[in-house]
Amino acid sequence: MLILHISDIHFQAPECLDQDTDPHFPVRTRMMRDLTQQIEKQGPVGAILIGGDVAYKAHPDEYKTAWVWIQQLAVISHCPMERIFVVPGNHDVDRGIIRSGVSIQNVQHAIGSEPLNGREWKLRQQLRDEEAGQNLLKPHAAYNDFAAPLGCQIWPKKPFWHQDVDLGGGVNLRLYGLTSTLLSGRGGEDDVLGSLYLSGIQTVLDPAPNTANLVLMHHPLDWLEDGEEVDDVLTTRAAFHLFGHKHKQRAVLESNYVRLGAGAVNPSRSEKPYEPGYNLINLAVEGTGADRLIRVELHQRRWQTNPEKFVAIETQAGDTVFRSTIAVPEEPPLPKIDGGFAGAPAAPGQAPPAPESDTDSYDAEAAMGEEHTRDLLYRFWRLSSSQRREIVQALGLLEDGEMKLPEPQRYGQALIRAGQQGLMDKVAAEVAKREN
Repeated sequence: MLILHISDIHFQAPECLDQDTDPHFPVRTRMMRDLTQQIEKQGPVGAILIGGDVAYKAHPDEYKTAWVWIQQLAVISHCPMERIFVVPGNHDVDRGIIRSGVSIQNVQHAIGSEPLNGREWKLRQQLRDEEAGQNLLKPHAAYNDFAAPLGCQIWPKKPFWHQDVDLGGGVNLRLYGLTSTLLSGRGGEDDVLGSLYLSGIQTVLDPAPNTANLVLMHHPLDWLEDGEEVDDVLTTRAAFHLFGHKHKQRAVLESNYVRLGAGAVNPSRSEKPYEPGYNLINLAVEGTGADRLIRVELHQRRWQTNPEKFVAIETQAGDTVFRSTIAVPEEPPLPKIDGGFAGAPAAPGQAPPAPESDTDSYDAEAAMGEEHTRDLLYRFWRLSSSQRREIVQALGLLEDGEMKLPEPQRYGQALIRAGQQGLMDKVAAEVAKREN
C-alpha cells in the first residue's frame, strides 16, 4: 500500500478563497504535478494521511477551500475519497472561541494546572462531565464538521479515533488518529513548547497479534508535557509514528519502528529555508510465519526554488529511497470471551466456551476503516441534516438526550452504534433511498 503523508496545508482566509491572489496556490500546483509523476512510477495511493493544520484560523471557509483541493489530490493519486484520514493541528483550533469563552478557559485551566501525575484523572473528570467535555471541544467545532465525512471527528467520550485498513498478507494496519490539541490555544494564546498534553487515555494502542499500529498526530513529542511517557508507549506499541507541525521532514528508521516528520505543504513564506514537502510511504507485506515482515520504502519530496520543482531528499548514501523493515510474525488471534457470566469456567487445559455473539468483542469503530463502510460514511454525510436525522431516528440509533449534541458527535456515535448492532446494511439502504 502506498500512503501519501502530508501536513500543515494552512488554508488561510481570505487569501485562499481566491486562487488568483493566493501566494501558496502555485506551490500546491507544483506539488500536484510532482505527485502525478510519482504516481505514474509507483502506482496508486491507498490512503492519504493528513497530519493537521488543514486550516489557519479554523474558519469554515478555509475548510471548504481545503476540501476542494483534497478532492483534487485524491483524483490525482487515484485514492478513494473514503481512504482519507485526518487529525487536528493547532491551527484547526479556533482561538477566538477560546478567548471569548470563559467556560472553555476554565476547563483548560483545570486540566493544565493539575500536576502531571494527576492530570489524566482530571482530564477524564472533565471529559465525563457533559458540559465541561463539550466546552473543551468547542474550539474544534469547524474541524469536526470538516472531519465528520471522513470518520475522523472527535468527541468527549473518545477524543481520538482508530480504524483498521487491510495491509494484505494477513496483516492489519490499525490507524490511530491522536489529538494533541486538547489544551492548544489556552487563553486564546499561542502554544509553548512542552505545554500540550496527550494522556494515557489516547495511548492504549493495543498491540494485537497480526496488527501493525500506525499513529498519526500533529505535534511531535517535544511539544507534549507528557512526551517522555508517550515516547515510551509509541516505541513499544506502534510500528509507525507520523507527525507534522515542525515543517521539517525527518526520518528515523529503527529496528522496530519508523518515525516520520511530514514537513509542510504550505509553510510560512518567511521561513528560512522555505521548503514545502510531502512523503510517500510504500508498505508491502512479505514472507510468512515467523519471517513475515513489512517492507518500508520512504520517498520524501522537497521543494527546490531554482529551478522551481520538487526533488527527492537523499539518504547519506545518496539513495532517493529510505528503506527499512518491520517484523510482523504470524500469531494466533487472542480468544474472544463473552463479557457476561457463561456458567462454570472451563476445566484446566480446556478452551473456554465460545460466546454466542461477538458483539461485545467486535470493535465497531475500527471496522469503520473498511473501504465499503467508509464509502457509506462519506455518502451518509453528503445527505442533508434532516435526512441524516430521519435515518438514525428510523433505526433507533439515538439515545435520550443525544439530539442536542453537535452533529459530528451525534451521528458519529449513531453510526458506530449501527455497526455494533449489525445495522449497517439498513443504514446503507436508507442512504440509498435518499440519494439522487
